[in-house]
Amino acid sequence: MESVEKILAGDIRTAAKLIRDIDDGIPSSREVLKALYPHTGRAYVIGVSGFPGVGKSTLADQMIRAYREAGKSLGVLAVDPTSPFSGGAILGDRIRMQGHGTDPGVFIRSLATRGHFGGLTRSTHSVIDVLDAMGKDIILVETVGVGQDEVDIVTTAHTTIIVLIPGMGDDIQAIKAGILEVADIFVINKADREGLEKTMNELQVMLDMNAQGSTGGKWRPPIVATEAIRNRGVPELLSNIETHKALTCGST
Repeated sequence: MESVEKILAGDIRTAAKLIRDIDDGIPSSREVLKALYPHTGRAYVIGVSGFPGVGKSTLADQMIRAYREAGKSLGVLAVDPTSPFSGGAILGDRIRMQGHGTDPGVFIRSLATRGHFGGLTRSTHSVIDVLDAMGKDIILVETVGVGQDEVDIVTTAHTTIIVLIPGMGDDIQAIKAGILEVADIFVINKADREGLEKTMNELQVMLDMNAQGSTGGKWRPPIVATEAIRNRGVPELLSNIETHKALTCGST
């Protein structure tokens, strides 16, 4: 109960220890999770998915900055490949977000896939509950980036963002039966690269073929062009997230 009270009060050290125990499968962590569960359900979960190299971490970094400027507290889960030496996360994504490492309003945690397919880890849902119980307003979940079968995020996030880059060409066709069908919002990052209009047109065709979308036809996933490294297009992305939230959750 002491751990539960500390986590509900936002104690980072206690939460970090519990997350480690959850990830390691320590049996005692289940009892703490049960006690925390009635205090969950308040945070808004945003998933960021897509192929490796499309700039997911840079985009997430800019989203964190924008939400903090708006006074929101954040929990960030970066799902990384598993280190072959330690069995833990390689930490590449978390390193790219270290500009927020000293911000008390941002709690960043890396999780290793440990052989789990689907882009997340077995413990992701439980860790989200911990961050939710801590009182985080927004929880960003960046998936590992494994490609077509990375669809677990759609059952985890309230809003799922799929990040692409210009010039993917046949890659869009190849993954249309996978992650493209779970997107609530498409982001074409690195929009200064050649092939932006072609990629946008290909996505529009894909959307026309899947007109019902994830909300039974009420929501057509928008396409947002960004240059995350220059913070261009990020305000438009957050505006679309709020619009999707209002449609699916009934509030902004």
